[in-house]
Amino acid sequence: MARVRIKICGITTPADALAAAHAGADAIGLVFYASSPRAVGLQQAAEIQSVLPPFVTTVGLFVNPDADFVRDALAAVPLDCLQFHGDETPAFCAGFGRPWIKAIRVSDASSVSDARLKPYGAAQGLLLDTADAKVAGGSGQSFDWSLVPAAIRPSVILAGGLSPSNVADAVRQLRPYAVDVSSGVESAPGKKDAALIQQFVQAVQSAQS
Repeated sequence: MARVRIKICGITTPADALAAAHAGADAIGLVFYASSPRAVGLQQAAEIQSVLPPFVTTVGLFVNPDADFVRDALAAVPLDCLQFHGDETPAFCAGFGRPWIKAIRVSDASSVSDARLKPYGAAQGLLLDTADAKVAGGSGQSFDWSLVPAAIRPSVILAGGLSPSNVADAVRQLRPYAVDVSSGVESAPGKKDAALIQQFVQAVQSAQS
């Protein structure tokens, strides 16, 4: 069975990026959304990306951005992948010459229906996160994993309220392509805890052994 990949999102410092990489994360997420406590500026993001070792993917997260802002981010930071958490159309997401991921906010079965997901069929991946009226992501709340159709489980990126204490259960239940964590490995909003990152990675690994 394929290994479940791991993304640590909301990285705000080079030290936290290295902690994620050294723990075994496959990717880090940089948040380009001013309303988030995990938001980074372009220079800050470039400094973070510059310390990463080989084979760690850098993902830029956006929420209903202007196209010019996305292009500015790409000019400043060599992002490997774009992740869109707002109401972006498939055409918008595909317009920047980079692989892209679309976040889908899950509240009920209709959130993950064929009608909801099919328009984003060209995405490199679909990230399932918890629907929350107050925030676009990083709420720290999980959703009912049983809502995820069995047919798509091997291809989804699972997010929403994951932590070292529940991610093993999520992996055993869904066997997703990847898991994505932010607040679940923090000591404070925007500040990652290296020990929690290590525990999270170990929990994912143990669930597959």
